[in-house]
Amino acid sequence: MTACAIEPSAGHEDGAAPAGCTLSADGAYAARLASAGDAWFPERWTLAGPEPYAVPLPRNQPEEPGTEVQPMGDGRVLIHRLVAGRHAFSLLYPTGPGTGELPLGVVECPRDTARLRLLPPAPGGARAYALAVGPRATTVWLVVGGACGPERLAEVPGRCSGGVWLDRTGRLLALDRECGGRTKAVVVDLGRGGEVSPLLQIAADSDDRLLLADHDSGLLIVRSDAPSPGQDRLGWGVLGSTLPVRFPECLRLRDCTVTPFAIQPGQVLTPESCAVALRVDGPVGSWVGVWRPAERRVHHLPAPEGWLAGTGLWTPDGVLRLPYATPAVPCGVTQVSPPGVVPPETGVMPPPPGPEPGQGTDGPALGTPAGPGRPPGHPPEPAPPALEGAVHPPEPADLLSPAPPAEPPAPSAPRPVPLQQAPLGRLVTN
Repeated sequence: MTACAIEPSAGHEDGAAPAGCTLSADGAYAARLASAGDAWFPERWTLAGPEPYAVPLPRNQPEEPGTEVQPMGDGRVLIHRLVAGRHAFSLLYPTGPGTGELPLGVVECPRDTARLRLLPPAPGGARAYALAVGPRATTVWLVVGGACGPERLAEVPGRCSGGVWLDRTGRLLALDRECGGRTKAVVVDLGRGGEVSPLLQIAADSDDRLLLADHDSGLLIVRSDAPSPGQDRLGWGVLGSTLPVRFPECLRLRDCTVTPFAIQPGQVLTPESCAVALRVDGPVGSWVGVWRPAERRVHHLPAPEGWLAGTGLWTPDGVLRLPYATPAVPCGVTQVSPPGVVPPETGVMPPPPGPEPGQGTDGPALGTPAGPGRPPGHPPEPAPPALEGAVHPPEPADLLSPAPPAEPPAPSAPRPVPLQQAPLGRLVTN
């Protein structure tokens, strides 16, 4: 079986054509670079009202394709430009027929800095952060919400990527740190001077990254090559639980790239019932997948025309909202109610369904899809493999005591290491 490549969500690289958009932490706003011929300009979408609408925010000259934009909680749009080798930040807002701009300051990075990019929107929507990656260390910058311009908050040894918020206050930031030839997810406590502690360590010689985290249920979506060395797989665990990390076979789709982009909120203490939205890119195009840890299947849904691929959010009652833009509808949102999604008020888990029609037991079907947007099949999932280990929550109150020791592995099993949370201030390199 040829497994999928699994990649985290990421913004466009400098010089590439912009794609998709960024949603605010509460889903009330979105921002993207829209095109007008060969020119690019910022655009804000308002999604909280009865109908979505877009507000263009052009300035005196077009933006470069590598410019980043991010919506704030108050409806303003943060813009990150590269100007004469310096990173300039401003807030854009509509002013009647024009666009207002509030300069925030610039960040000058050393010449050997690989990249400076915005981190995902922080909870609360009042602050925004950026990550500057150097050859030996990574710097976390506060670019909106500081006392006077951009502020350097923390320096993390090693080269970091990713960026997932673990709490509702915007204090605990998970980063994927490359150090010693391996990549492990760590927690940076921005409330304690940027102290760093380990978060994911599934196996000593594996690369373990955190892709998504849900504040209500504690569900974590991870990417690791621990179950299949040299081959990345999607898995799930629960923050603060002693349950093993599992890597469902149903998330391995042949000749496809699977990227999770949203977790259903509101499932308090029931991570198994959280629906996870997936972007699936395959030979026949891109579509939407929906999966829950309680099930052993992926529900495949056609993507709306003009979908800003990899962008969307869940409502607590299990409706998936997918933004799209077409010539006829320049700002639209499709609402989908996938099968098997549990509304939070029920708290009842439906039983796992049987295989989808057309699925066999000997592997995925390789025939031509029945229609446009229909993805190739995949086999029913056996009991999901698991790597023993706990995910301990990086709550500040719990970081004062040492992490529990790792259990010795079984002789016939790979060398599993608990997913552990060490005390803040204890820096573990791999």
